[in-house]
Amino acid sequence: MKPLFLLAIVLAGLASVAAAPQAGSDARARELILQLNLKVLPKESGYLGIIGQSSQTVTIDGRALAVQSQNYYMLTRDLPVNYLHWLAPDDTHILIEGGPVDYYIFHPDGRAEKITLGMNLAAGERPVVAVPGGCWKALRLHQGAAYALMANTLSPEFTPDRVKIGAGPDWVKRFANSAPWATPEALRELIGPNWTAQSSAGKP
Repeated sequence: MKPLFLLAIVLAGLASVAAAPQAGSDARARELILQLNLKVLPKESGYLGIIGQSSQTVTIDGRALAVQSQNYYMLTRDLPVNYLHWLAPDDTHILIEGGPVDYYIFHPDGRAEKITLGMNLAAGERPVVAVPGGCWKALRLHQGAAYALMANTLSPEFTPDRVKIGAGPDWVKRFANSAPWATPEALRELIGPNWTAQSSAGKP
């Protein structure tokens, strides 16, 4: 094979690599949104892509539900927060690419914790975050990160009647100072645009 032909092949390969969006970039985030057909998630914010659900079912309160449903979920610089919501099913998030992301979890007993989803294990980050059913939670992409692509599984499956989005002053009062970071101002930011005048102290 002639040297000039080999050089042309190498240069073409380098050009292809250079044209491909780099991991961790805004261009890569846009590519993932298009390729995975992710759509903006109303109210909670972020991008969602439904994968499917298991064929096996379980009976909950006399109702047949799929044992599990699965989604892609993504936060980006333009939509960096998944606002406060409550879910009946267990919700496990697995980092695929990007991050890190802080998970704020509010337990039924009044405890609050923050777990960081990421690959820097030495810094205490974890590639999987499992949130028990019946908890409130919110997510925030770290500053400086372009995106975080995750897969999440819900067990049993997600249904629209088993989610609650937003909270109000009673919820803030209930969880205020439940952790060093849980100031009333920080909690209000996690509720975001879904602030309500509800008076159930954060109970669904």
